[in-house]
Amino acid sequence: MTALTKTQRYTAEARTSFLLAYPVMISMLGQVMTGVADSVMIGWTGAIPLAASSLANSFFGVLLFFGIGVTYAMTPLVAEAEGANQPQKIVDCLRHGLIINIVTGLLLTLLVVFGQNALWHIGQPGEVVELAIPYLLIVTYSIVPTMVFQTFRQFAEGMQHTRMAMVVMITCNILNVVLNYLLIYGIWIFPEMGMNGAGWATFISRVAMAVWMALYVYYGKYFSKYRAGIAFGNYSKALLNKMLHIGLPAGSQFIFEAAAFGFSAIMMGWIGTVPLAAHQIAINLATISYMTTSGLGAAATIRVGLFFGKRDQPAIRTAGFTLIGLGLVIMFLWGIAFIVGKTFLPSLYIDDTMVLQAAAPLMITAGFFQLSDGTQVVCAGALRGLQDVKIPSLLIFIAYWIFALPIGYALAFHFGLGAQGIWYGLLIGLTLTASAMVWRFHWLSKKIGQIFYI
Repeated sequence: MTALTKTQRYTAEARTSFLLAYPVMISMLGQVMTGVADSVMIGWTGAIPLAASSLANSFFGVLLFFGIGVTYAMTPLVAEAEGANQPQKIVDCLRHGLIINIVTGLLLTLLVVFGQNALWHIGQPGEVVELAIPYLLIVTYSIVPTMVFQTFRQFAEGMQHTRMAMVVMITCNILNVVLNYLLIYGIWIFPEMGMNGAGWATFISRVAMAVWMALYVYYGKYFSKYRAGIAFGNYSKALLNKMLHIGLPAGSQFIFEAAAFGFSAIMMGWIGTVPLAAHQIAINLATISYMTTSGLGAAATIRVGLFFGKRDQPAIRTAGFTLIGLGLVIMFLWGIAFIVGKTFLPSLYIDDTMVLQAAAPLMITAGFFQLSDGTQVVCAGALRGLQDVKIPSLLIFIAYWIFALPIGYALAFHFGLGAQGIWYGLLIGLTLTASAMVWRFHWLSKKIGQIFYI
């Protein structure tokens, strides 16, 4: 194959993948912008409410991301069935995914309800915990609607229909911002609820997302032949097990990473309220960039899963490495933006001088770990397309919990680097994860090619 032909192949894949990915990227941004809008508008009420929302969202986010990870089992299986032209398998994936995701959402909600008092026992400032618990309970009610939305979103995206989720996310994010304004500050006939108003705004907007996406799939012309999947009963133990064997490790990937960042927030709370508020701002901004490449990761799952169903090994590698390259370009730009805007971007959240001074060096560190963050999330998506989730989960656990957090703790509390030391540990964890994921995809995609051709 000539170099020109190879270049054309990668260029064509980049075009196709980006057209598939950009709606997912925007919808992912919409998902995280709900939290960003909450943080910005809560931050306007003061540093303590902002720190309280950081604490609550750290606890809630770990469980929510686990649930979202469980829903990710649907995409590679639907994409594989689409590539293999097996419509009945697509119906089965939808029906089994729906019950798995609803039950998971209910279990996670109960876990928060019964575990809320744990926030009093992790060394956080009392005034922060007092505000955090009521807000935590309110946003927890949005887990089940989020899982329903994710069910129909992952199904549609597995069929390479990515735009409706984008429309739903953008519209409902606007609804969330409007409700934030009305309920936080008590505008017009609405009560002034402070940060709890932001929690109710999040809940209402996520219910709207779930209803809209479900109606889109149920009544959409393209999906009419799969409508039998929107039902309860007639389950296959084998398929339930298969989906759980993909979904639970995929959820573990998210929980290991989200819990690592959540525990970093707890360590920030040990330092004080100001570092915790600064950490929340920097994490919020880093999450925005992360979600753009999460969209590329979702596209990698779809494209790699499709070619896995077709047993096309060269196309698997082309799709995977093309999307990794796109992720590097996007995250390089984000890194520059974070470093250049280290003072301006945090000022959009709060006007507290001490918090802004604490946030600036964290923003610089965040700028440096953008390339690693983008690489690891796209690689994880590509590996999900190959239905490889257990080893990546182990790699993520080792990178964060064996290396990143202990190193961050030592740098912060034993070497006197404070908040910056914790973020140096996160930088190390992301770099190790990215390196391991690239190696894993390269090795596995080669090995799968050998299996295909036996």
